[in-house]
Amino acid sequence: MASDQDALDPRAVLDHLPHRFPFLLVDRVQEVVIDERIVATKNVSFNEPYFEGHFPGDPVMPGVLQVEALAQAAVILASVSKDVQWEAGGGVLLMGLDKVRFRRKVVPGDVLRLEVEVARVRGPTWRVRGQASVEGEKAAEATILAAFTEPAG
Repeated sequence: MASDQDALDPRAVLDHLPHRFPFLLVDRVQEVVIDERIVATKNVSFNEPYFEGHFPGDPVMPGVLQVEALAQAAVILASVSKDVQWEAGGGVLLMGLDKVRFRRKVVPGDVLRLEVEVARVRGPTWRVRGQASVEGEKAAEATILAAFTEPAG
């Protein structure tokens, strides 16, 4: 398990997320405070597969993927805090989204800063508040509810 204030490089991020390319939306973790908060980043590049259709000539990162990036940061926080082992067959399920707002466009070349803090934990269920920003300007925010599932068998 990582300790408070640890950063995770891109390879270590893979140890704490079940997602893989092209759906991996967290590149690096700058800071983790176990059971409290996480700060991570997503480098938005022209090579993202969704830019081919969203929108040709004026590429914009879909808002739903910004929220997904926040959710993935939350999964990393919970994984580090609970020492979850994805290889064991456990998982995480998105249960709900509240107070979702989009404030600015996110475009290729932006670095999306993902900040997530725990609002409440009840057993395997986590409620977190997340904010995505670019250069200090809020891009998206949401309250996310998710639950960890036990390995089958």
